[in-house]
Amino acid sequence: MPGISKKGLQMPASPIRKLVPYAEEAKKRGTHVIHLNIGQPDIKTPKIALDAVRNHTIEVLAYSMTEGSEQYREKIAAYYSKKHINVTAQDIIVTTGGSEALSFVMGTIMDGDDEIIIPEPFYANYNGFATASGVNVVPIASSIESNFALPPIADFEKLISPKTKAILICNPGNPTGYLYSKEEIKQLANLVKKHNLFLVADEVYREFTYEGREHYSILQESGLEEHAIIVDSVSKRYSMCGARIGCLVSKNKEVIQTAMKFAQARLSPPTFAQIASEAALETPQSYFDEVIKEYVERRNILVSELQKIEGVRIAIPQGAFYCVVELPVSNSDDFAQWLLEKFEVDGSTVMVAPAAGFYATEGLGENQIRIAYVLEKEQLIKAVQILGEALKTYNTK
Repeated sequence: MPGISKKGLQMPASPIRKLVPYAEEAKKRGTHVIHLNIGQPDIKTPKIALDAVRNHTIEVLAYSMTEGSEQYREKIAAYYSKKHINVTAQDIIVTTGGSEALSFVMGTIMDGDDEIIIPEPFYANYNGFATASGVNVVPIASSIESNFALPPIADFEKLISPKTKAILICNPGNPTGYLYSKEEIKQLANLVKKHNLFLVADEVYREFTYEGREHYSILQESGLEEHAIIVDSVSKRYSMCGARIGCLVSKNKEVIQTAMKFAQARLSPPTFAQIASEAALETPQSYFDEVIKEYVERRNILVSELQKIEGVRIAIPQGAFYCVVELPVSNSDDFAQWLLEKFEVDGSTVMVAPAAGFYATEGLGENQIRIAYVLEKEQLIKAVQILGEALKTYNTK
């Protein structure tokens, strides 16, 4: 048969989704699978967003503007203004999810064999976007001992080479839940200015910060205008993962002009999803207050229950709705598959995301998992109880 491309063969499987066939088989056997593996919130999508689609009277579902509707981009800019981020509609390109925005960024600022430095563990699809663009990920390890704080700047400098084009962070972090401080952002800003690099920030979890902590965007940092690129999305903010609407934001005009050419190649973002996303911007702050309160309660229960299990270590999330958990196992991939194939308690089992897939350095994260605490508190308690019983059985098998 004709051969598959090297790029295709090198594309990594998603650690979040690769165990889905085993979960489906478990469900066919009648086992209830509690999904801790994927960041699909169970929070209801704002009614105002759904009503905007229900009540629309479009007669011709035409192409939208390549960069997204001007009205929507104006409203996005107004949203950012409330977050002390001063941009205009011309600094924004609406994309098909944050994923497309990341792909546009890779294509816009990097050529084949260029390098991008990313603190690990990181959102697993960064590896996929880099592979698809022929870009090399240069990982820099953060540790559970420091709650996955920013690694020392001196360690970043050691990794910078003539091929380095950018540093990419996720803030707050997926999979760690770590929230970078204003001081850490300033350190990175000074570094990219010193070495003439781009600083790319995936800020899709901006709204979700805890204990009164505030998110500090890279576009709040003065003097970084030519270096800073934000990737954003409505998916988690408004529990609208299926809308597939995100955006790329930069005050660097050449970045926007170049990214527009990639956007033109895919024609336009989806119209109805933009209508829903535009309406979602009118969601009252009370919605977020309730959602954040719920996530804090879920996080606290999850951490408390996990800390009862002998040999388990957990990094305390400061934002987003994920945490990395270290287990008393040598291979979390094997453990996660075993959970779905061979273990249950009263007809239920748990699906987790093995954390090795969130690292680029081989061998790291092999005894860790990522948990998304996007389920009701009772389900989280049940899931952790199952996890505890599973570890007892697994370690004696």
